[in-house]
Amino acid sequence: QLQLVESGGGLVQPGGSLRLSCAASGFTSDYYHIGWFRQAPGKEREGVSCISSIRGITNYADSVKGRFTISRDNAKNTVYLQMNSLKPEDTAVYYCAARVTRQAMCVRVSTWYDYWGQGTQITVSS
Repeated sequence: QLQLVESGGGLVQPGGSLRLSCAASGFTSDYYHIGWFRQAPGKEREGVSCISSIRGITNYADSVKGRFTISRDNAKNTVYLQMNSLKPEDTAVYYCAARVTRQAMCVRVSTWYDYWGQGTQITVSS
């Protein structure tokens, strides 16, 4: 059974850093892209970043470009989201999602993904 589990959320002060992890299990293929999404109360789910499977091509939302870095360790079946210079507006529930595909590029569109984690809360506040 395909499963994604996020970890690393919590409370952080503005300007601080956190690293989220998304551990994948049950995938029989190495060809799966991972996306990170977030949803704040009363707002639509936003695609934050994504990374393609084999080549590791990345994509970022303008709102996080230069502050967040996505990476993957295929040996550990884990994708990371390093978040620096956090702002109060980064507060949200963060989800990772997966799509099994041989397509070269990932996209930051939630409906494109087939598998989702349970989410982890990030709160940026002083």
